Amino acid sequence: MTRPPQRPRRTLSPGVEWEYRDVVLARHLSRNAVRQALVEMAEHGGWELDRVRIATDGGRRVVVRRKIIRQRPTLWAS
Repeated sequence: MTRPPQRPRRTLSPGVEWEYRDVVLARHLSRNAVRQALVEMAEHGGWELDRVRIATDGGRRVVVRRKIIRQRPTLWAS
């Protein structure tokens, strides 16, 4: 499993930011192995599936995303 650099953040609606990551999975991996890899990313990294593309050579290019949660200060600095 190869992980290219992360893509820039996109905003779909005001106040919501998503972080995207491209994951390239080799063609020799079974569907069960791909499923297990995506489940691990979801459970431990908070990623959710955005898009799956299957290339003509059988490799899979998966785009996953997770919401960026910004913390806002609750007390005013003096």
